[in-house]
Amino acid sequence: MVKPSINIRMDEDVAAPEPEPAPKITKAATVAIDKSDRLASATEFNRIWKAGLERVGIGEDSPGLNGEADGTGWATSTEPKNEADMIALAKKLNPVVGFWDPLQIVTSETRPETIGWFRQAEIKHGRVAMAGFVGYLVQSNGIYFPWDIQKAVPGTSITDSLPTISFADISAAGGPADQWDALPTAAKAQILFVVGFLEMWSENSVILEADGNKHYVRGGKPGVFPSFKNRLPHPVPLDLFDPFGFTNKLTPEQKEKKLLAEVNNGRLAMIGMFGVICASKGLIVPGLDTLGIKPYAGEIMAPFTAADASLPFVAEMAKNIGTYGWN
Repeated sequence: MVKPSINIRMDEDVAAPEPEPAPKITKAATVAIDKSDRLASATEFNRIWKAGLERVGIGEDSPGLNGEADGTGWATSTEPKNEADMIALAKKLNPVVGFWDPLQIVTSETRPETIGWFRQAEIKHGRVAMAGFVGYLVQSNGIYFPWDIQKAVPGTSITDSLPTISFADISAAGGPADQWDALPTAAKAQILFVVGFLEMWSENSVILEADGNKHYVRGGKPGVFPSFKNRLPHPVPLDLFDPFGFTNKLTPEQKEKKLLAEVNNGRLAMIGMFGVICASKGLIVPGLDTLGIKPYAGEIMAPFTAADASLPFVAEMAKNIGTYGWN
């Protein structure tokens, strides 16, 4: 039997198989990936919303308001929870004044939930007052954005009748309070809606716990505002609190020191904010009543006027403006 022979010629190059080209990421694929990320964020948002409803007793098998009704959150919390803790905190904030509580809000019988609520309220109002006081100074000095706040949108007939209003028009209305009254009704509604959303977001225990925190009446740290990232159906690149991450590298000691400074600055800003408002109503405020603050004839406590009567109940509310004896 003759075996077949196999001849291999080494002088000829054997062509190697060409590798398959790498798959290209097309525009459609990119959109699909983007939709996947948005779907994941939307799913997380729905989970948070449903869990929040369960916490407040609207959903099924609710454990009670904010959960942890047995107080276990405070058992392990390092936040001030009694009168002694608040006295120590007051001395850190202002060693000269110390603990000054003429309304007897904090006593030996005050519950830790109450202390947490008042601390959160002070920090939040202090932050709003700091922003508000700076804004009051800016608006009082005629500083404004150089574009329109409202105008007709080209290519649509829905906004054809919408009058053009610029930031300069708003600034020319008078002082900061008059400028608020001069805003279009839709602008006021949008601002209040955003404020309401921020309140809802910051008060949700499930969202706070996703960041490793607890609600401030359950032993959590007051003043914490949870992140937006990967929790909403659309991308949010920056958070409300510390959007650029300046505090990420601070030590706990440094953060505590800055929070104490923030509380003190917030207290001063609240006094300043009430001072300029009172001066705008013609009251004598030492140091402020001679600065030429523009007077305001409207109602400070009324977010809407008769010009906003297109909103529900506003027309009836506007009838009472100026009838309570302090206008």
